[in-house]
Amino acid sequence: MAVVVKRFDVWLVDLNPVIGSKISKTRPCLVISPNEVNGLLATVTIAAMTSANKPYPHRVNCTFQGKDGQIALDHIRSVSKLRLVKKLGLMDENTCRQVCETLTEFFSFE
Repeated sequence: MAVVVKRFDVWLVDLNPVIGSKISKTRPCLVISPNEVNGLLATVTIAAMTSANKPYPHRVNCTFQGKDGQIALDHIRSVSKLRLVKKLGLMDENTCRQVCETLTEFFSFE
């Protein structure tokens, strides 16, 4: 049975192996790719979540399952759906809105 992945789902994702300064290990990640793409491809685009609180401009503060952390929009990558370990839940609407606004700013070509 195919894995159903939706935008703004939070999945536990195995990010190893990595090269360089990418965020590693198995950790929660927010799916940011559109549902239309998620249904067609064997990959999804994710942003790693971290409990480290860094003052970086493209990090979005969040609380998920009672734990404070950040969504690291400076650590976006596409991963195979085979790396998805387990669905953890859905991010709250306010945080999703902040993610969209931050991504729009991040990819602004002005």
